[in-house]
Amino acid sequence: MSPEFSLGWEVFEIIWINLLLSGDNAILIALACRQLPVRQRRWGVFLGALGGVILRIAFTLVVVELMAIPYLKIVGAILLLIVAVKLLIDEAEHSDVKAKPNLWSAVGAIIMADAVMSLDNVIAIAAAAHGSTNLIVFGLLVSVPIVMFGAGALLKVLERFPALVWAGAGLLGWVAGDMAGADPALPTFVHVTNHGALELGLSIAGCVLVLAVAFAIAIYRQWREDQRVSRD
Repeated sequence: MSPEFSLGWEVFEIIWINLLLSGDNAILIALACRQLPVRQRRWGVFLGALGGVILRIAFTLVVVELMAIPYLKIVGAILLLIVAVKLLIDEAEHSDVKAKPNLWSAVGAIIMADAVMSLDNVIAIAAAAHGSTNLIVFGLLVSVPIVMFGAGALLKVLERFPALVWAGAGLLGWVAGDMAGADPALPTFVHVTNHGALELGLSIAGCVLVLAVAFAIAIYRQWREDQRVSRD
């Protein structure tokens, strides 16, 4: 794989993952600002999103440093696999953020809620960036205006084309496998002769695992619903 293609793929991963996991963040911005006057609402959206992304960049850089500790990448990979499955099987849950009466209270509510809700984004972006500060900052800065101004359209597209959500969840599984394969503790209990092949194999396994588990859960839920309907 050429360096140019590898860089482009990592940028794509960061932007797509951030967009996919930022639906609730965009909704909380709208909820917090909905009672503000139109001019203040625009400033609330901008300042709240800006504060949120600065906080997220700081969190992500901290997580990147922590990932050098043995076994933490494996733990992060497991968390990402759970996030990916939940993305497919959970109903959308909107954050309970009340409308705020003034600009600065709305901005504060957005930043605080974004900090609480962004753990999945932070872990996924840290994994996709492979420790590159420039990629983390670039990917987040590019995706933020899309989330701010195109969140409604993005959510409608994802609702109309659910295959995009499945593809995004599969990408999260791929990133999780790649993260596990890069853990510094891995060579202590797995004899590795071709590390690149191991990371590729774990990436494929993570992608397949997410899709298979989510599909099995969906089938089981449909079977239970059919059983309930038949009893009624």
